[in-house]
Amino acid sequence: MSTVQSLADGTDGAAAATATDTASATSATASAKGRLYGVGLGPGDPSLMTLRAVEVIAEADVVAYHSARHGRSIARSIAAKHLRADHVEEPLVYPVTTETTDHPGGYQGAMEEFYESAAARLAVHLDAGRTVAVLAEGDPLFYSSYMHMHKRLADRYETEVVPGVTSVSAAAARLGTPLVEGEEVLTILPGTLPEEELTARLAATDSAVVMKLGRTFPAVRGAMESSGRLAEARYVERATMAGERTGRLADTDADSVPYFAVAVVPSRIGNPGSVPSGPGEVVVVGTGPAGPLWLTPQTRRALADAEVLVGYTTYLDRVPVKPGQVRHGSDNKVESERAEFALDLARRGLRVAVVSGGDPGVFAMATAVLEVAGQDEYKGVPVRVLPGVTAANAAAAAAGAPLGHDYATISLSDRLKPWEVIAERLRAAAAADLVLALYNPGSASRTWQVAQARELLLELRSPRTPVVVARDVGGPQQSVRVVTLAELEPSEVDMRTILLIGSSQTQVTERADGTRIAWTPRRYG
Repeated sequence: MSTVQSLADGTDGAAAATATDTASATSATASAKGRLYGVGLGPGDPSLMTLRAVEVIAEADVVAYHSARHGRSIARSIAAKHLRADHVEEPLVYPVTTETTDHPGGYQGAMEEFYESAAARLAVHLDAGRTVAVLAEGDPLFYSSYMHMHKRLADRYETEVVPGVTSVSAAAARLGTPLVEGEEVLTILPGTLPEEELTARLAATDSAVVMKLGRTFPAVRGAMESSGRLAEARYVERATMAGERTGRLADTDADSVPYFAVAVVPSRIGNPGSVPSGPGEVVVVGTGPAGPLWLTPQTRRALADAEVLVGYTTYLDRVPVKPGQVRHGSDNKVESERAEFALDLARRGLRVAVVSGGDPGVFAMATAVLEVAGQDEYKGVPVRVLPGVTAANAAAAAAGAPLGHDYATISLSDRLKPWEVIAERLRAAAAADLVLALYNPGSASRTWQVAQARELLLELRSPRTPVVVARDVGGPQQSVRVVTLAELEPSEVDMRTILLIGSSQTQVTERADGTRIAWTPRRYG
């Protein structure tokens, strides 16, 4: 409570003065505590330290730094010429540097105990009013040991973090190549991730830096190869330090790689060496039911590697524009012509991605491409099909789990097959008590098929059969409703809708928030 507030409330002036004195004493006690600094030293070359880092070290009473059990500290060596004889030095020596330990809590337990102990040692200095500078290679808040001190001390003491040049920036500078340009995305990864996770992340990004190599190098190299990035990957060891080494990652001997090394996949813009080489090919990819959130890492890589994109304009618009990439959009009713065009481009040596919605193999472009590719003149053109999230799976997930048991997938479009065939298949699937996923139920030119299918199914299914009406799943106008077969309104169904018709076992339950979900038991009967 402030003095002004006390007097306004009629509080005795002496009491107010006492309160003010107490507050002042508390403030004095707080100011008596020392100040904590996390000091970024840059990547290794002492000349890359910032002026502020030098100032802080000069002002500090205590200089702390981490080191391995051999006692040598890279951080201390960087800042050595700025240390004074009257500096109190606090070496924070790691108890372990690998995950092999007999500590009862394992590696993580040993490290947690160490960080607690180290923070307590620094707190003694801070409580005594000493200024403590914790040295950190690179930047203090970027894969740095300083962070463990910060989390334990910054809420108790006045703290300043002095940023430093990271090894990422240093590696790019020493390679002399841009990391990212324009709208490219840079992903920074620890090499300690599982190899499959590294592969997926490398496949899905434009540029990347993998840190913490050393014993992780074989897995990192494997991930680079599996993701198709090995040819463009570069290696940087001890950037800006004595013993610096750079080169192609593919040429690097795994036994020679230290912990202080990084793998770099640089920007592709204006960098011909980063573009995959080899014969032309066609890759048919699915974008899922909506935008980029539905793309798989494998699909992202294929789209990034392609020189030419071919597809229905609506689907092409879902793919981010990349410099130097050519796009050929066309109408939705020229699948064969689009496939032939793509294969002709690939035959001339270009890498072509045919872009499809959903999964390219489900009522989409994969069949059209493979049909044309079967002709003699295209049999030598490599063709790959990459899966995508199909509309039925996306709609089912949004509604619950209506496809939890056996189901049939049928297109209601009679543009490529007669209605009599569609009706026969609907009857057969309904008689077999299968859940039905109905694609292409209606459009501006096809307005009667949904009503016809509904009447046909009512002959074989209960009017209370659950029906999921899913429109624009994953898009900005997503609408997912669960109705009964009797309530299904054909006029509400359009080209962007998919219908999931339940079986005799499909159930609908209501959650506490009022949401209705549909699900089909895995056990039958």
